Amino acid sequence: MAIRSILFISLAVAIMAIPIAEAQLGGLISGLLGSINVKGIVFCTLDGNIGINGTATPVFSNALVQLQCGNGDVVSTTTTNSAGVFGFVLDPLQMLLSSLTTNCSVAVKTPLSTCNVNLPSVGGLQSPLKYVGDTVLGLLNIANLIPSGFRLIPGLAN
Repeated sequence: MAIRSILFISLAVAIMAIPIAEAQLGGLISGLLGSINVKGIVFCTLDGNIGINGTATPVFSNALVQLQCGNGDVVSTTTTNSAGVFGFVLDPLQMLLSSLTTNCSVAVKTPLSTCNVNLPSVGGLQSPLKYVGDTVLGLLNIANLIPSGFRLIPGLAN
């Protein structure tokens, strides 16, 4: 009889602990099952941004875009598509979100003259990153970052 009581009490304690364990494990899993998405559009302008008042602005297609951290160390490289869109998907276990927003930038290495002969043929565009929120898909948590504003850097090597 004593064994049955001990077994019953142990089973009851285990059942009550399941929701607590799931909540704690869920937080761990969502951190492990996360990603960081850096996405943006590069326009064919001196500052790589859309024209004033949303005027028609051509995009910069087929431009080499790099994610750089620290002293210009290249973390990832991609090319804009025909709509000027680029994107990087990063592993949060290898890149800290706080490091990306304080120590990294997006650099467009293709000369602006490639998309418009009237624009400079030396230098490149560069922008710091800005965190704009999370997207949650089930257990997957995606941190979203965008360029906060490109500017022309004349000395940016191509």
